[in-house]
Amino acid sequence: MYLPQHFAEQRPEELHRLIRAHPLGLLCRAGAQGLDADHLPFLLDAGRGPSGTLVAHVARANALWREVPPGGSQPVLVVFRGAQGYISPNWYPSKQATHRAVPTWNYEAVHIHGQLTVHDDERHVRGVVARLTRTHEASEPAPWRMGDAPRGYLQDMLGAIVGIEVAITRIEGKRKLSQNRSAEDRDGAIAQLELGGNQALAAAMRQIGQGSTEPGG
Repeated sequence: MYLPQHFAEQRPEELHRLIRAHPLGLLCRAGAQGLDADHLPFLLDAGRGPSGTLVAHVARANALWREVPPGGSQPVLVVFRGAQGYISPNWYPSKQATHRAVPTWNYEAVHIHGQLTVHDDERHVRGVVARLTRTHEASEPAPWRMGDAPRGYLQDMLGAIVGIEVAITRIEGKRKLSQNRSAEDRDGAIAQLELGGNQALAAAMRQIGQGSTEPGG
């Protein structure tokens, strides 16, 4: 992706935080019918492999897993997107004085390049579902557990999915959060975002701190 230095996010801990906070990834690949993409919730296992591993599962009816060579792998790109939103030039105090401002869109994104492998194994799939369940049910007052479902029903559901993993080979992060504007302009945009209800983007812009004043896009 286009990555000006002043928007680049290179801290592994911050990239991992973004993935965990926004786990629905867009897995992109070259399929039998051309370019294809799947929206999948991923778990990040940062300690597995040199650069970490993404773990997920897909429906058995999904052609994705059948197109990976048996015992082999396939290059893929997985995109995660964090806070995002439109920024009006009217929100910048400097616009009132100079009118030298245009609309833009701020956003956070992480691109994962890696090798996709398939695990068509019930024990593996059961473990993936258990980890996903523990992660996303943790905030519930009475977390759902796999044991809550009838055994036969759960067995059928597990048989209808296939495990996948993406061994990470490269990771890129971009946080385009008005680092190329003055502190006053950023504060003006943050205030309007908060008024409009986009608290996530306002918080990200507040957290990023002082940035470059180079032009960007």
